[in-house]
Amino acid sequence: MIFGAHESIAGGVSNAIERGKKATCDTIQIFNKSNNQWRAKKLEEKELDKYFQAIEETGVTVATSHTSYLINIASPNEELNQKSYYALKEEMERCELLKIPNLVIHPGSHTGSGEETGLNKIADSINKLFAELDSHNQVNLLLETTAGQGTNLGYTFEQLSYIIDKVEHNEKLGVCLDTCHIFAAGYPLVEPKDYKKTMEKFDEVIGLDRLKIIHINDSKKEFGSKKDRHEHIGKGFIGLDGFRNIVNDRRLKKIPMILETPKGEDLAEDIENLRVLRSLIKK
Repeated sequence: MIFGAHESIAGGVSNAIERGKKATCDTIQIFNKSNNQWRAKKLEEKELDKYFQAIEETGVTVATSHTSYLINIASPNEELNQKSYYALKEEMERCELLKIPNLVIHPGSHTGSGEETGLNKIADSINKLFAELDSHNQVNLLLETTAGQGTNLGYTFEQLSYIIDKVEHNEKLGVCLDTCHIFAAGYPLVEPKDYKKTMEKFDEVIGLDRLKIIHINDSKKEFGSKKDRHEHIGKGFIGLDGFRNIVNDRRLKKIPMILETPKGEDLAEDIENLRVLRSLIKK
């Protein structure tokens, strides 16, 4: 299994690689720019060189980037929708520059316009994105499963499938499955038979071939709560049994599993969570 965590780019993107190494990651997820600002600082050649050198020296890869939380391509507000679209396009271009194969995006929030309207807005933006991106851009855009909080979209496999089907050239459109989110949305993971049904449903509705990244997080809130609250592995309502099902599923062997749990500067929490996950693998 390929395990990792989201690591900070504070001080430069190359620092995230060093943090990943310290945290015992095989691979990492990063923001490729500040996640709470629209503007992106230019990636200088010197920093890119340091970044690629760090990957080569540590062996820690970058499996995916995650978009800024400001982006909402489902928004009915045209100004915000356009701003979100151009920010997303820029992040796809930055991923190509950094040779990051995937970019994870929260599908978006309809903010009262209705689910179908919001889903269509998302699909329209992605159709435009793929049409306008340079043909050399090989980055996969991954729709993340959500918990269903508020007016957020993407909390059912069917909603993600709807978007995928509406995108004309969807070869580079995939899915990031967040364990906390799907559990909170009402997909069971704890009992082996329930886990099996959940994954069968995913395969039937979306297809396991679309699954490129797993966000591996426990849930602070109970099953079906619709609340997005990440907890350390084994400390939440999914518990060790749920994660034992996931890390021993041979179909997921090549899919990077990325932690998004709270941590301090010394990354001790990442180190412990990764140790726990690795300990659950049956020899």
